[in-house]
Amino acid sequence: MASNLPSTPAVASSKPSPAHGERELERVSITSYSLELEDEQGLVGDQASETAFRRVLKAWQLTLERAGREPFGARPPDEMSKEALDRIAATGETEAARTVALAINDFSARLAYVIGRFMRHRGWKGVERIVIGGGFKESAVGRLAIHRTQQTLLDQDIAVELRPLHHGADDGGLIGWLPMSLRCPDGHAFLAADIGGTNVRCGIVEPQPLRAAEAAAAGSGSDPGEARVLHGDKWRHADSKVLQNDLVEGIVEMLRRLIDHAKAHRIPLFPFVGIACPGVIRSDGSIDRGAQNLPGDWYSASFHLPSRIRENIPRIAEADTLVLMHNDAVVQGLSELPYMLDVKRWAVLTIGTGLGNASFRNRSE
Repeated sequence: MASNLPSTPAVASSKPSPAHGERELERVSITSYSLELEDEQGLVGDQASETAFRRVLKAWQLTLERAGREPFGARPPDEMSKEALDRIAATGETEAARTVALAINDFSARLAYVIGRFMRHRGWKGVERIVIGGGFKESAVGRLAIHRTQQTLLDQDIAVELRPLHHGADDGGLIGWLPMSLRCPDGHAFLAADIGGTNVRCGIVEPQPLRAAEAAAAGSGSDPGEARVLHGDKWRHADSKVLQNDLVEGIVEMLRRLIDHAKAHRIPLFPFVGIACPGVIRSDGSIDRGAQNLPGDWYSASFHLPSRIRENIPRIAEADTLVLMHNDAVVQGLSELPYMLDVKRWAVLTIGTGLGNASFRNRSE
């Protein structure tokens, strides 16, 4: 396979060329990701995804209906939006609100069980803090479930802190490329994409110094750097039931629109595109396993997403484009790096269509 590295002087370095799925970064080691632990019910993580919460809610609805109660009337709660469920939960003492509360308690117990299983894995040994990302934590129901899970873990003497991701789910999977963006020059931004089983998000990411007060709050006087999404685009591809080629073409079109936006607003772009997606990413940019929620066969030897992106966007700002790919939970977790300097071992769980996972160890200065 031809080299995918840029020849621009802006990225010249004496350091080894970066690889897809890189595990050893300058400030942090990725000790594990995309673990597929199993129990008698199958994959452990499947019990604590947003999809699993919907199944739990549906089960409680059916249980109550068999008892002659119809908490939601003709509305199928497993198909309701997050906003609709939040409104129901906020009503307090209605039958529907009590049913949502039962589902939250049930799901929290399952999430605590999943965390307990991960904590026993050697890749998670010594984890002090778990960041919860993904779309689920964006809702009031999700935040309540995370709070209940923390209480359950304390009751079970599992000493780990749960924290929501600082960034929104749409931004975290883009900003997390900052530690892997080959030291994007001052004044430049770069492109990133986050591919999920339901949505694709693309954005222009601008590195920023972490303010002194934020660095102090993170537990360190050093400046690990931060970033923000200057402009983003989001596509809910699951509604269209697209094929694999349609998805790739849609991502390319989104990135091209962002390049046009950068030109129109005079945003200097570094010739780098970071692609986050589910699964175990080999160093050659192919996917070993774990992308079952994406359309088509992502494991085929004939399919190589980084090459497809680079073929369609060969140059950015008159320089050869570098495209790197990594696991989506890893990237979302790395967006939290500036706020993890006060612990040695930490991890991330992304609760979305599936449950993403990754664990990290901060490297000594």
